Amino acid sequence: MTQPTPRTFSHIGLSVPDLDAAVAFYRDVMGFYVIMEPTQIEEDETDIGVMCNDVFGAGWNKFRIAHLATADRIGFELFEFPDHHKPADNLPHRQVGLFHFAIQDPNLEDLLEKIVAAGGKQRMPVREYFPGEKPYRMVYVEDPFGIVFELYSHSYELTYSAGAYN
Repeated sequence: MTQPTPRTFSHIGLSVPDLDAAVAFYRDVMGFYVIMEPTQIEEDETDIGVMCNDVFGAGWNKFRIAHLATADRIGFELFEFPDHHKPADNLPHRQVGLFHFAIQDPNLEDLLEKIVAAGGKQRMPVREYFPGEKPYRMVYVEDPFGIVFELYSHSYELTYSAGAYN
């Protein structure tokens, strides 16, 4: 059996309480490109309405959505549902499923400062993977809406191919 070709990552969808504020944060602080401004989608018989019924089931009513993209063309879909609620645990690391994503910036400390200044949170000290040896750093943060993500100073491949846990 031949090895499958690695697939590329397309996008991630985040549910946020305030779409306009989230677009501003991910555009102005994170530097993402806005590729589709906030738009309202309604439960109806249009193609998008029917597709959303397939995903959410009947009765979702309406939501707002915006599309952004990172410098390396990874999509960020931001959703604002009228009846949203915050989870009891915003880092459900023992729950099966997604619990964080990571963003790479060689100037991690400056981005961290901007995130905190914009109402986000630093969840831990900046840590080095190879202190005194290589400048690979990481830190967990939250956006202003409580969504947890990681900042990496270097690529995933560089960090882990060097044996980050040794």
